[in-house]
Amino acid sequence: MNRDFIGALLQLNAEKGVPQEVLIQTLEQAIESAYRRNADAPENVVVRVDPESGQISVFREYEVMATSDEVEDPELQMLVADAQKIDPATGVGGRVRVPENVTQAQLGRIAAQTAAQVYRQRLREAERDVVYGQYVSREGEIMTGVVHRTTDQAVVLDMGKGVEAVLAVSEQLPGEHYRIGQHLKVYVLEVRRTTRGPVLVVSRTHRGFLRRLMEMEIPEIYNGTVVIRGIAREAGSRSKVAVESRQPGVDAKGAAVGQRGARIQAIVAELNGEKVDVVLWNEDPSQFVAEALSPAEVLNVRIDEEHKIANVVVPERQLSLAIGKEGQNARLAAKLTGWRIDIRSDAGVATAAAAHGSPPDEGVASQEVPADAETTS
Repeated sequence: MNRDFIGALLQLNAEKGVPQEVLIQTLEQAIESAYRRNADAPENVVVRVDPESGQISVFREYEVMATSDEVEDPELQMLVADAQKIDPATGVGGRVRVPENVTQAQLGRIAAQTAAQVYRQRLREAERDVVYGQYVSREGEIMTGVVHRTTDQAVVLDMGKGVEAVLAVSEQLPGEHYRIGQHLKVYVLEVRRTTRGPVLVVSRTHRGFLRRLMEMEIPEIYNGTVVIRGIAREAGSRSKVAVESRQPGVDAKGAAVGQRGARIQAIVAELNGEKVDVVLWNEDPSQFVAEALSPAEVLNVRIDEEHKIANVVVPERQLSLAIGKEGQNARLAAKLTGWRIDIRSDAGVATAAAAHGSPPDEGVASQEVPADAETTS
């Protein structure tokens, strides 16, 4: 093996992105394996390759023992006195290497074919490790893939470099249809290591997908001027996002929505028409609950800290809007704020108060929505 061969290997490896030290280590392991098999060598054989010259060196590595009584296997162990003749710095418990009496020609005849086979296998493993390392760092991010094939259970995307992503039916937006060759943005949930290389588990329904889309579309969120304080999402239908400005004079809601709604509409388009309500976060729970129930008008919010309930009063004409279709608006507001929400109309409160002779804020509830564990992020 000469420098030209080493240079060719390094060039090949550079093209595949595997570091030089990984290449050399892989080559050494391959030759070790082949040498042990073909020369019936013991397990303490060590091979080293000089990356500059291509010179191969074969050693026997011995464990250094203090006394002859401790030497159980002379093929693997050596007395400290003998070891120090080879390397004076060696001590008990250390290791000493003794060069094997083998020429480069002999080594080449013994190892060439098997070493090449093992090397190719190890190189493929090393390539897979490099690719895995490149993709595992992308967990929690958005990537774009190309639809490669579809099944009843999932859509498979080509992510490049021979890597595939699996978008399960449960992670697909309701009503979406995919075509072969379509470019699709997905959120990386997990990168799994397999014998064929990494496989990405991806989603379009995760609320992290909405968060990352907003970071991509809204510069103020990307640079931290505006922060997302919480997301409640019913994928494919509607979401609520609470935002807060970290810089005086910056309208967090306006920045998120964009001029004439341009920014939020770009996100809605990517989400296949899913509605996205942007609301202002407030440390005052009563104000935050009122904001979270938008677009409904809220007259009053009374917070019950002990029972974690927000008692909300809205105009009679706004009651159905506050609750939303099938309770969705109130349900998302409860998820976003972390409060159970009891919604009543002003007329209902007045009627209940008159009937029971109680103050208006003790009337009978019209709609109560529990908070959900998925509340904020």
